[in-house]
Amino acid sequence: MDSYGSLGGRIVVTTTNIKITAAAIKRTLPIAMRSPKRHPILTYLLWVLLAGSRMGADFAIAASTRDTNPGLQRLEEMQDALTALAERVQPAVVNISPVSKERKADDGQSEPGRHSPESGSGSGVIINANGLIVTNNHVVGDAQEVGIRLSDKTKSTGKVIGKDPDTDLAIIKIESDHPLPFATFGDSSKLKVGQWVVAVGNPFGLDRTLTVGVVSALGRENVNLSRYEDFIQTDASINPGNSGGPLFNIRGEVVGINTAIINFAQGIGFAIPANMVQDVIKQLMTHGNVRRGWLGVGIQALTESLAKQFGVKEGSGVLVNEVFPGDPANRAGMMPGDILLSVNGKVVDTPSMLARVIAGFVPGEKVHIEILRDGTKKQIQIDLAERESEPSETASNKAETQLGLTVTNLTLELAERYKIKEPAEGVVVTRVEPGSPAEAEGIKEGDLIKEVNRQQIKDTEDFLKRLAADEKKTVLLRVAREGRAYFIALTPREEAHK
Repeated sequence: MDSYGSLGGRIVVTTTNIKITAAAIKRTLPIAMRSPKRHPILTYLLWVLLAGSRMGADFAIAASTRDTNPGLQRLEEMQDALTALAERVQPAVVNISPVSKERKADDGQSEPGRHSPESGSGSGVIINANGLIVTNNHVVGDAQEVGIRLSDKTKSTGKVIGKDPDTDLAIIKIESDHPLPFATFGDSSKLKVGQWVVAVGNPFGLDRTLTVGVVSALGRENVNLSRYEDFIQTDASINPGNSGGPLFNIRGEVVGINTAIINFAQGIGFAIPANMVQDVIKQLMTHGNVRRGWLGVGIQALTESLAKQFGVKEGSGVLVNEVFPGDPANRAGMMPGDILLSVNGKVVDTPSMLARVIAGFVPGEKVHIEILRDGTKKQIQIDLAERESEPSETASNKAETQLGLTVTNLTLELAERYKIKEPAEGVVVTRVEPGSPAEAEGIKEGDLIKEVNRQQIKDTEDFLKRLAADEKKTVLLRVAREGRAYFIALTPREEAHK
């Protein structure tokens, strides 16, 4: 501390504060003003001290404002919460990539057992310390093994132990000699539009990228990504490579599995709800597949024109257009023209919602269904059967492997669903695998394939026979869409990769 006390007052200068007493200012300022040239040092010192005092006061006010501003404090608290969340959840996110079954050594001999992961083709999340990983079915595709890269850069080979194409989910198991970091599931039924969510994944190979957004909408269906849709829509940035990665709430709980985006759109991504994910995982681990209830009806939406014909409000239920002989609905007395209103008290107003609700029951379980028939409400009890894989779907597995599409026989239900008006023969495309030759050439779900290599086909069996009979590398399909026909040439994946 320096002290100047020669002019009847004291000016005290310390390293932490500047004090100018009233007496000092009163005595020295007039002297400096009358004779600034005679006292240049005193004048300079006074102006420096006065300016410093003002600056110090301004600084103190700013610091005080910063410390007491509640808005700024809350922003800093939110920032701290997000960084803490990132540190906690990112270690549970993995990178998933293809595995090369063998590589050639320098001497030309193959080296089995070595894998060569390509840069991030997908993501996944570890859900227990033993190395169980959840991802999308379309991330693993037809592979039995995939490359896994953990947060500590450790590389491993994961075994695909279960898949469910109908929900686009798959589970993978990796071995580890120590417990792994993992994430826990939250209750997705409690999500609300506007809640904060965080997506973590490997977009374009950029490991464990974190993006923040909100829940934009709930219960999204008819997106044509899977058979049973109940998507969470979010504006948290999701890009290629995020597929299979987790969507977290602000507590760090997994509330969804990121699965898709709308091409050429910004801020429109979709995630499979955590509750659906847990149900599928449980069945895959218990039974090796997913067992779903089956009603045995063809259904369609109640459009405005149909609602008028049946004397009801648009969207007030689901219209039954076909009852399959010998199936549960037929045995319980359900008839075409019935309007299905609710299942076990749960209102159903879209075909997708009805299919999802019925599929959520265990085969053999009794359900109480309310219908509207000729203006009168009725209660029907139905013993659900197990939904069997349609023969066309089983037969189409080989076609899906080669071309990246799934086809089924043309039925009245499919004709209604995809608005196929012509009573033609052929097979309907019910799924197009992302990144497949079929997608690359523009084939869409709902297309009617009428010819294979210039030969007409009647059903899936005929479709596969035509594919097998012709040894051409490229398959020529004649496809009908919206009343017009197109020729499309496809090269099977096995040929395309040679």
